[in-house]
Amino acid sequence: MYRLIISDFDGTLRRSDGTVGENTLEAIRAFLRRGGVFAICTGRMTASILPIARELKLPGLAVSFQGGTISEIETGKRIFEAPFAREDAISITRKLEELGHHVHIYTEDEFYCNVDDPYLHMYEDIVGVKGKIEPCLHRFISESGRKILKIIAMVRTEDKLPVYEQFCELFGERFYVTYSAANLVEITPKGQDKGTALCFLADYYGIDPKDSIALGDNWNDAPMLE
Repeated sequence: MYRLIISDFDGTLRRSDGTVGENTLEAIRAFLRRGGVFAICTGRMTASILPIARELKLPGLAVSFQGGTISEIETGKRIFEAPFAREDAISITRKLEELGHHVHIYTEDEFYCNVDDPYLHMYEDIVGVKGKIEPCLHRFISESGRKILKIIAMVRTEDKLPVYEQFCELFGERFYVTYSAANLVEITPKGQDKGTALCFLADYYGIDPKDSIALGDNWNDAPMLE
């Protein structure tokens, strides 16, 4: 009945033990054999999701940074990328640092953090990528000239919703604010979300969006479910 399935990864395709079930993989393979298109759409950075997609032997494209980047799985070639304007990335990061948050910023292939703490180590274990410590992130953005694709604050689980509401108040008019997992509040450029990613993939493959299914488990999945 459907030609495109687009799925979130953590909490949806990925089980709590860190694996993807063999029954799920076989269902995906059967769908692909029938001519369907399957794609992962995740908030993870590209360097985290591409090795997993290759290990799972998935063909085609993978979406990372919540729609901020779309890449060929096999070659790693980026076919779409939407970073922040540099001044915007500097402004957001400076404000988060002033508020005392544990902050991550993401470039094309790396991420940088302003503190070295247990939250960072937990996150590194999950995504399989080591962060680099930069005590003053907004200065790093200014001096390095690196493109920034996503900015997050790592918070205590009980603080996630209050921080999300605060960020919506501070940044929601100009940027996309969302949350995922138990302790991540995320900011990306306006208009770059999993919904726009689904529409991009549908157009790329010549598929009507009504002939698609989206799967997700968290608030950052809402745009593609809608």
